[in-house]
Amino acid sequence: MQRWRRGAVVIVGFLLLATFGYTQAQRLIEKLVIPGPLVGGHSKFEGQCEKCHEPFSQTTQSRLCLDCHKEIAADRQAHTRFHGRQTDALNRECRACHTEHKGRNADIMQLDRERFDHDLASYRLVDAHRTVECNSCHASQTPFHKTSSLCVDCHRKVDAHKGRLGDRCDNCHSPTSWRNVKAFDHGKTKFPLHGAHKDVACAICHIGEIYKDLAQTCVSCHRLQDPHAGQLGDRCEQCHDDVDWRKNINFDHNRTRFQLIGQHASVACEDCHGSPSYKDAPLACEKCHRDSYHLGRLGVIARCGSCHNPFAWNKWKFDHARQTSYPLTGAHQRLKCESCHSTKNAATLKLPVTCESCHKDDHQGHLGAQPKCASCHDTSAWSHWRFDHGRQAGYPLIGAHARLKCESCHSEKNAASLKIPSDCASCHRKDDPHVGSFGRSCERCHNPVSWRKVDIRN
Repeated sequence: MQRWRRGAVVIVGFLLLATFGYTQAQRLIEKLVIPGPLVGGHSKFEGQCEKCHEPFSQTTQSRLCLDCHKEIAADRQAHTRFHGRQTDALNRECRACHTEHKGRNADIMQLDRERFDHDLASYRLVDAHRTVECNSCHASQTPFHKTSSLCVDCHRKVDAHKGRLGDRCDNCHSPTSWRNVKAFDHGKTKFPLHGAHKDVACAICHIGEIYKDLAQTCVSCHRLQDPHAGQLGDRCEQCHDDVDWRKNINFDHNRTRFQLIGQHASVACEDCHGSPSYKDAPLACEKCHRDSYHLGRLGVIARCGSCHNPFAWNKWKFDHARQTSYPLTGAHQRLKCESCHSTKNAATLKLPVTCESCHKDDHQGHLGAQPKCASCHDTSAWSHWRFDHGRQAGYPLIGAHARLKCESCHSEKNAASLKIPSDCASCHRKDDPHVGSFGRSCERCHNPVSWRKVDIRN
């Protein structure tokens, strides 16, 4: 029977050659001897044997396969993916694994899904990927080699970032566990994390999973916690750092109108700046320091800086000569303030400057109701006094008069008045040996140098 079939083919072949010629006869003969229908994927080439076969030649079939399957040819050329890395796929004919003419529903891939070495596919399955079903990544109508190796092409629907971080999920995630995020090098961004920022959870700054085009100013995150309520602007880093927001404050107060020196240098900001407002803070001492010592005795608004300095409040200075119209000299320099400035007159700085306003009259009125102390006394010592009788009284003391005590002429009776008669008789009437015979002008014959030396020429 088989011999008869072969013989029939030979007879038909000769008839075809005689009728159509060599080339056409070859094609007709091949159609007559086709072993069976093509697989569904090749069905459109049914009857076009030349697409896959050279007439009566088996050595060129793989080349013709690769003419259609260019992606496989590229893999073999580049030694990538399965057909470029598996030894048999590189060296053997395609038909060794993929046998055709088995019918429309034949599986010519011969793929053993349970034993397939995915490492040969240039995509190694590790960790959680090893337990994933093939069809989870490989769609039924998509060739295996066209399956993307990008994470997002499989995980796009579950991308928590909604594509805002791009397609390179593996920059942060690994197939071990999606939630185990690799350490992200924030230093490679425009905002390196230093200090306390290194311990902040991503979601604190990246609200709503927004990672691109975020503002980098401090207030963009800390505006609600800004104790200054925006009054100092947006440049928080001019004073604060990211190590400790409250302690490490770097502000040069000396660049303001109020330099911090002495005790002020160690004062906490809020001691002076009670409210969040730092602008237009008062500069006067009394605005911060209550007058707890003077209790208003130096006036309603005491100018503390006139006497005190910020280095030590209890070490004060006051230039009485420059700051008042009454220089302190002599014994006055050793007096305490309250010796002159009592609680009664402390409310006003305009005190009387006459001696008698402070000093009781030791003369008990003998020199008049309001004696001018400074006419005789000075501030060096109260017991050291001076009086120029000739200049101040109009009666020079010469001769024997210069040796007399004041009370010799100024008795208690006439001491109340400085206008004592200056004629000789008013003092020497009782010891006048002439008993008034020559009148009251004793100086016509006598002089104060010696009473007994008489000049009778007058």
